[in-house]
Amino acid sequence: MAITVPRRQPWYAPPRLLRSATGLRRYPVIPAAVLLLVLVIPAIFAPLVAPHDPLDGDMNVRLLPPAWVGEEAVVKTVVATVDPNNRDNEISLSDAQRNVRLGKVRVVGGAEGGEVTTGSQIEVVTKPGGSGKYLLGTDKVGRDILSRIIYGSRVSIVVAGIAILVAGSIGTILGITAGYSGGWTDAIVMRLVDISLSIPIVLLALVLVIVVGPSFTTIIAVLVILLWAHYARMARGETLSVKVRDFVARARVAGASHTRIMIHHIVPNVFNSLIVLATLQLGLVIVVEATLSFLGAGIPRPTPAWGLMVADGRELIISHWWVAFFPGLAIMLVCLSMNLLGDWLRDKLDPKQRQV
Repeated sequence: MAITVPRRQPWYAPPRLLRSATGLRRYPVIPAAVLLLVLVIPAIFAPLVAPHDPLDGDMNVRLLPPAWVGEEAVVKTVVATVDPNNRDNEISLSDAQRNVRLGKVRVVGGAEGGEVTTGSQIEVVTKPGGSGKYLLGTDKVGRDILSRIIYGSRVSIVVAGIAILVAGSIGTILGITAGYSGGWTDAIVMRLVDISLSIPIVLLALVLVIVVGPSFTTIIAVLVILLWAHYARMARGETLSVKVRDFVARARVAGASHTRIMIHHIVPNVFNSLIVLATLQLGLVIVVEATLSFLGAGIPRPTPAWGLMVADGRELIISHWWVAFFPGLAIMLVCLSMNLLGDWLRDKLDPKQRQV
């Protein structure tokens, strides 16, 4: 008697009740929702959803924490002369009186009427709290972090889209041509692939920055050099298996040219695999762009890019963690969601890869 083991749904699939009510089965609802909320919608509607201009800073509100973080205050004793070893618990009389006049401190113990004298205790705010005007806080020049993350999604999606489109087109054309033609054409293209895969990308990016300077074009060129070889190798492998099938032989007998066979018979059969590869590499491209921007070899300042935001906050990670945390969180969510979506597409488009 055969025992049937029920197939387990992935954690990102919708609940059973929702699947039965809407017909959704094994759809990556959570990754798709994350991509829409973090990447796609902010990139398209950035001017409408961003609360502030991402380039305008206000030094009066620099390094404000997120809105839900309250202010930190300590009670200090007013003394005539502050002990250098006890600055955390004492404040001079002149400083205390000035801060009281400015409304920066609050008297919590002392003489009647709230007068500040030696021996009084006042509450001193050491770190201001968050503001509802800046939901995720501000950076070291007073720019709104949420607005910069929203506009940074535009940079990420444009860089990733252009790089994958250009690299995918070049790699696919060369890979299909090499796999179909064989001989010297195949050998030359594969050696170029080997050379491309052996280039240290970070070193190449740093050299280009020194030569031509950091720019949008530089980061696109580096990403194209990094990616095209992967498409060429996959397209060649798929072409080698497709060109020996019967429908290709019948097309040759019917008098179809080599160009027509590659366009109408080979490209449609390798397209699914290339789409899956592009989906999986979208997260990789965003990480590489953020890494190069972090190192100063990518998008130049003051453009709001996620990698630049992480770089701006690396020196403040202990005292002002939110400056680097939230752009890093956006990078992680987008890359994780793209990997999960790519795995789902691979399972759907290639039955041999479906998981049991």
